[in-house]
This record gives sequence, structure tokens and C-alpha cells, in this order.
Amino acid sequence: IYNTFFRRNSIFVTTVFLGAFGFSMGFDVLTSAWWDAHNRGKQWKDIRDKYVQKEEE
Repeated sequence: IYNTFFRRNSIFVTTVFLGAFGFSMGFDVLTSAWWDAHNRGKQWKDIRDKYVQKEEE
């Protein structure tokens, strides 16, 4: 691990930034999925059809 990621500062910093970015994206996806699962049927995207009428063509 040392020879691959920590030996040069530029590679270490790049690894930290990529790891933080990946963690951020994964955390966002997981928390959004959890929120949607626990609030199913209460959100606007779930009840929109009851209140919005389609335009007549």
C-alpha cells in the first residue's frame, strides 16, 4: 500500500480526493434511496397524479 499510494504526495492527494468523491457519491445515493423507501407515498413524486391534470390535446 505504501509503495502504491503513499510514496508520492501527488498520488496520495489524488487518492484522497478520489476516495472522498466516491464516498460522497455513494453516501448520497444510499441516503436518498433510504429516504425514498421510508417516505413512499408521501412525496410529491408519488402523489402528483392525484393533483395535476394532464393537458387536453
